[in-house]
Amino acid sequence: MRVPKRRAKPTPASSNPIGYEPPEGSWASSAANRKTMLANRSRDTRPELQLRRAVHAMGLRYRVAMRPEASVRRSADLVFTRARVAVFVDGCFWHGCSAHFRTPATNPDYWSTKIAGNVARDRDTDARLAEAGWTVVRVWEHDLVVEAATQIAGCVRERLADLRARHETPPRSMPED
Repeated sequence: MRVPKRRAKPTPASSNPIGYEPPEGSWASSAANRKTMLANRSRDTRPELQLRRAVHAMGLRYRVAMRPEASVRRSADLVFTRARVAVFVDGCFWHGCSAHFRTPATNPDYWSTKIAGNVARDRDTDARLAEAGWTVVRVWEHDLVVEAATQIAGCVRERLADLRARHETPPRSMPED
């Protein structure tokens, strides 16, 4: 049986020697960078899934990828609505971890500005949610999952205990004879 030969795809006529032209207004400096950037997930990342499993195993239930406050256009990774605790799992690169972030050699001006903007938005989110009565917990992707889950569970349980204490009515005083 004879196998037909594959035809090579025609190369686009372009001034670029490798045949890649970024789309209009694109931030990608190469086809490989564009492919990598498009593959980055905004939710259900490995660190987030591991943390969710650990928190769930501790008996806590939460919402995923939800806006804690409708007026704040940012989604938290885990949201404990009743306790009003919002958890963000921050990646070392995207959120400028002081221990692990290194500015890329390619296009450093763009990346420095981009990461500084992300960090500023994180601080703004923290302030807005705190003002609205939320507790914000930020976890780095490199943090130990068990320690992060224990911290979150402690925070949620403490907030729930505070809510119960505030809503309990004091015992009625017995009328004296």
